[in-house]
Amino acid sequence: MSLEPTSEAGSVPFSEALGVLRAAAEETRLRILALLAEGELSVSDLTDILGQSQPRISRHLKLLVESGLVERHREGAWAFFRLAEGRAALVDPLVAGLDRAAPPLSEDRARLDAVRDQRADAAQSFFARLAPKWDELRSLHVPEATVEAAVLDALGPRPIGSLLDLGTGTGRMLGLLAPMAGRAVGLDSSHAMLSVARANLERQGLARVELRQGDIHAPPFARAGFDLVIVHQVLHYLDDPARALRAAARLVAPGGRLLVVDFAPHDLEFLRTAQAHRRLGFSTEQIAGWLAEAGLPGVAARDLAPTSSGQLTVTLWLAQEKTHEEETQGAATNTAATTAWAAGRAVA
Repeated sequence: MSLEPTSEAGSVPFSEALGVLRAAAEETRLRILALLAEGELSVSDLTDILGQSQPRISRHLKLLVESGLVERHREGAWAFFRLAEGRAALVDPLVAGLDRAAPPLSEDRARLDAVRDQRADAAQSFFARLAPKWDELRSLHVPEATVEAAVLDALGPRPIGSLLDLGTGTGRMLGLLAPMAGRAVGLDSSHAMLSVARANLERQGLARVELRQGDIHAPPFARAGFDLVIVHQVLHYLDDPARALRAAARLVAPGGRLLVVDFAPHDLEFLRTAQAHRRLGFSTEQIAGWLAEAGLPGVAARDLAPTSSGQLTVTLWLAQEKTHEEETQGAATNTAATTAWAAGRAVA
């Protein structure tokens, strides 16, 4: 008969807890945990903040990863580390109880702020080179504030347990929606864009949002792992948008939602060369067909018409995965709220 207590949701078995606490019971490792509670950091960041050699920091991180306290993920040639969600029941109270106003943690926090300032400056420099093209595109459609208001209206007050933003870019959608989510993750193929997103989110106080580098056609996440998946202004850059939507649909949990935001069909050919657009917008029939093939047959659409002639229409498409009960009963996927939001543009 086992002498270990039965594990409950969020609890940790005694033997595992002992190993975790042993791993944390060392000065540098405890300082690392306190820093990672502020958001994910690279080995280089931690080396600069703690004033220790890279091999020494790497050894400590290796022990923390092996204990399950810290997770590691790659971003191109970089490796980033963050606190592991599965150990939050142990780590969060431990870190929360530390006195951050006294050395060495107060000094670590000051150096962390300096590292973030440097990162923000580098991200701003990169983004400044892109800004003229982005400003040109923004001038062709309704203001972003209007689009964001429509996104919030589409999603309504329903809680978001886990959020995934595919093709997150500068992290604008994460900045809008992460405060409403229990967990928020952004994926992008570009390390440079992720650096911009990381700086933007840190500036908003959202440093614990997860950012990952990866291919939108093959996102590195478990099937049915997210309550809300967003594909915002990404499809028109892709050679195979249908494949990207199939990949996105696989990530939607039962009862979860997939929100696509992009342009309606248009004839502005210069965007192919000036902005690297591969597709000149999408019809609702096209998006609905692709999502139906991906297993999301009910799509509601809403157009945001431009205020001036010659501008682009932005369309929001919202699909909902069936719950297990709906699968059994054959119920429709669109809720009454979604249909009402679409104002008569629901597509079966």
